[in-house]
Amino acid sequence: MRYINELREGQSVIEHYLCKSRQSLKSRAGKTYLSLKLQDKTGMVDAKVWEMTNDIKAFEENEFIKIDATVVTYQNDIQLNVKRIRRSLEGEYDPADYIPCTEKNIEEMYQKLMSYIKTIQNPYIKKLLEEIFYHNDTVSKHLKTHSAAKSIHHSYMGGLLEHTLSVTEICDFVAPRYQFVNRDILIASAMLHDIGKIIELSEFPENDYTDEGQLLGHLMIGSELIKETASHIEGFPKQIENLLKHCMISHHGEYEYGSPKLPKTIEAFILHSADNLDAKTKVIEEMIQNNTNQGSWVGYQKMLQRNIRKSDF
Repeated sequence: MRYINELREGQSVIEHYLCKSRQSLKSRAGKTYLSLKLQDKTGMVDAKVWEMTNDIKAFEENEFIKIDATVVTYQNDIQLNVKRIRRSLEGEYDPADYIPCTEKNIEEMYQKLMSYIKTIQNPYIKKLLEEIFYHNDTVSKHLKTHSAAKSIHHSYMGGLLEHTLSVTEICDFVAPRYQFVNRDILIASAMLHDIGKIIELSEFPENDYTDEGQLLGHLMIGSELIKETASHIEGFPKQIENLLKHCMISHHGEYEYGSPKLPKTIEAFILHSADNLDAKTKVIEEMIQNNTNQGSWVGYQKMLQRNIRKSDF
């Protein structure tokens, strides 16, 4: 199989890929063309169908397709110019080749994340975490395999677990370095901050926003999970519930990034900073990892709005 991260300018490619998106667009000259995003386990690539001939057979999003294409470079990124497409036939491809997955050991990450529950001193917060991670069927079933995003960062199987553990470890590192930090609140919030993505995003191969995800979003879903779980723990203090929910709904940091509240506690601010650090650093890491350009400069990163350079010298 010719994986996406192996594609180089000038190559001819006849291969099967998963079509993640399919748009029919108009060129400036008014000509119809198709804009596609194709995926395998190593990443995604943009593809264009400029000529709508009889060789372009019917297909839909989230279907496996066989393409005949040429690899070109557009704005420093690899792109495919597709000449022929048809639906892939059963047996022509291995689905495992098309599901991106963390390179880290999922079971080791899971056990390390769960070990933080034992370090929580407050009995109510510890009970809340035990109920969510050990006894909530949806969480226990999907945490290990879910992605952390549709496309921006950690958008692969196990990505949610990897990101959650990383944010929790960062918060654990920061907590003893400042006064007035309630470690129990901070660690619990870090472990729970993206738990709503289990509902917000569908499973692979779709890995797309669900109806509930579109309408509510993972901040609201996570906050409701905290509220619902706390309501079944006798005597759970309302103030602790509110502090945890505040960290949840404010962790994007700014109104324009989807947080209905700005971080107003030291724990909420640390959580936002840790989440931001891990997400953006992962974006740069993946960009460098997938880079096919020669030289030190990797290219322009749209979300970060800057050119990225490798630290070679």
